[in-house]
Amino acid sequence: MVVSGDHAHHRERHRGGRAAWLRASVLGANDGLLSTGALLVGVAAADSARSAVLVAGLAALVAGALSMAVGEYSSVSSQLDTERADLERERRELLTAPEAERAELAAIYRGRGLSAALAEQVAAELSASADPVVHHARDELGLDLDDLSRPAQAAAVSATSFAVGAVAPIAIAALAGASLRAPLTIAVTLVGLGVLGTVGAALGGAPRLRAALRVLVGGALALAASMVIGSLVGAAV
Repeated sequence: MVVSGDHAHHRERHRGGRAAWLRASVLGANDGLLSTGALLVGVAAADSARSAVLVAGLAALVAGALSMAVGEYSSVSSQLDTERADLERERRELLTAPEAERAELAAIYRGRGLSAALAEQVAAELSASADPVVHHARDELGLDLDDLSRPAQAAAVSATSFAVGAVAPIAIAALAGASLRAPLTIAVTLVGLGVLGTVGAALGGAPRLRAALRVLVGGALALAASMVIGSLVGAAV
């Protein structure tokens, strides 16, 4: 079916709704890739055996994924608690002071450019709907009752993306020889960071080059610091 230009433009989806899952997934993958890669580079620089490097990598994967899941679950749960408290307060106010709530809604619409009469009419009709909390939550609180925070989903996305990001440096540690382990891990980690930065920027509608450079510079510094520390500790021990 051919879609007209105006209709196609109207159906264009904005990227703001992706913010929650995009943040969790990109942050998790970046953290998994960089933290595991940096750890393995440091261990490899200390001239450790392959088994020690692999154990360190697997421990980093499990601990990091669980840490991301717990942290994300706690953070998003707190956000959900706040949203629920705001909604409960709004329900009480609609029961105890409906006129004041309607006036508040009308003031919001006047602020958006509606005439006073039309703002009052819209506020009155929405307040008289079957579930006025939906409209008051949306326009007063900026909350969509069908799209509240999801702690379990955020935790699962963070843990999974962390584990996926950690796989690449662990695979290098398992397959590469001792002399190539550190440089290959650095190369793969930096390439992965660049790809993740570019993909995350593309999905979020942000400048791709700036995002890629940001994670590459930070990743390179972290990897370099880990390698230096690993070399110094290996030489001392």
